[in-house]
Amino acid sequence: MASIFEFANPKRFMALSGKILPWLAMVSAIAFAAGLYLAFAAPPDYQQGATVKIMFIHVPAAWVAMMAYGLMALCSLIALVNRHPLADVAAKSAAPLGALFTALALITGSLWGKPMWGAYWVWDARLTSFLLLLFLYLGYMALWNAIEDETRAARAASILALVGVVNLPIIEFSVDWWNTLHQGESIVRMGGPLIAGVFLWPLGLMALGYSTLFFALWMLRIRTEILERRARSLMLGAP
Repeated sequence: MASIFEFANPKRFMALSGKILPWLAMVSAIAFAAGLYLAFAAPPDYQQGATVKIMFIHVPAAWVAMMAYGLMALCSLIALVNRHPLADVAAKSAAPLGALFTALALITGSLWGKPMWGAYWVWDARLTSFLLLLFLYLGYMALWNAIEDETRAARAASILALVGVVNLPIIEFSVDWWNTLHQGESIVRMGGPLIAGVFLWPLGLMALGYSTLFFALWMLRIRTEILERRARSLMLGAP
């Protein structure tokens, strides 16, 4: 069986990702279309009214933001330990996407919080730790741009990404560890989800749409970075 690390070879990655990308795009489009249709068709919540529909944008964005950071940290670890050629590229390519989804989660969360809590922002444990996630993404990207030597920049950014991993369990368990305005886990829990099926189905479809969109954009960014590096190498090697 071929090792998964064989796909760290840029040539193999380009060939494989070229085949996968159209399928990811198709699944994402179908999931978004079905999810949005069911989301708009869902009835108002008995407590939150029509505001509950922000959940279909906010929750999947938050999920993908955390997933993206986890993947970025994993690629950073592989880059530091195994020196695989695509690991740094993959981590670097994930950061802007993760920052985008984090910002989307914060914005939609604020829009949801205003009618529910009476304020766009409160220093709630989950909100604060999620804001820190955005700063970690921005700091990671700033390190890449601040250090001219690409090898040193990759190493420094990888260390920051690994240090920042401690924030992920803080985000996840903040509602259990501190008194927060956020509700506890209502989907993946003992005893089954607390959310009614009429809301759970569109939420699941939107989460699938967001996730496949992230992976499609991530692959596209990695492919672009590989091509840019090839172009730079050719320019530097030109007489």
